[in-house]
Amino acid sequence: MKTILIVDDQPGIRLLLDEVFSLEGFRTITAGNGKEALRKAEEAQPDMVLLDMKMPGMDGIEILKRLKKAQKDLKVMMMTAYGELDLIEESITCGAVRYFTKPFDVFEVRDAVKCLLED
Repeated sequence: MKTILIVDDQPGIRLLLDEVFSLEGFRTITAGNGKEALRKAEEAQPDMVLLDMKMPGMDGIEILKRLKKAQKDLKVMMMTAYGELDLIEESITCGAVRYFTKPFDVFEVRDAVKCLLED
C-alpha cells in the first residue's frame, strides 16, 4: 500500500485530501506544519508528499529541500494559493515533480498522484 503525506496548515484541505486518497486505497498521513511533516516523513517514509507552499514557520520550499535531502527519490507535489512563478520555479528546481494552484480540482490532483505512483 502506497503512503501519501499531506502537509497543509488548513485543516479543511488536509481533511479533503485525506478522504479522497483514503477512498482510493492509499495510506494517508497528515501534518499541519513543517516540523510535524519532517517528523512524520522520517517515521513513515511516504511514497509521495502533497506539500503546501505557504505555511507559517517553515515554508514549503524549506520543507521540500529537507525532505529531498533525507529521501532523494521522494515524489513531492506542491500546492499553492499564490501564483508566484519564482516560488514555483524554485520548487521544481529543488525536486518537486508537479504543482497545483489553489483552489484546485481534487480529481485532477487525485489522477496526477495515481499516475505518478503507478510504477
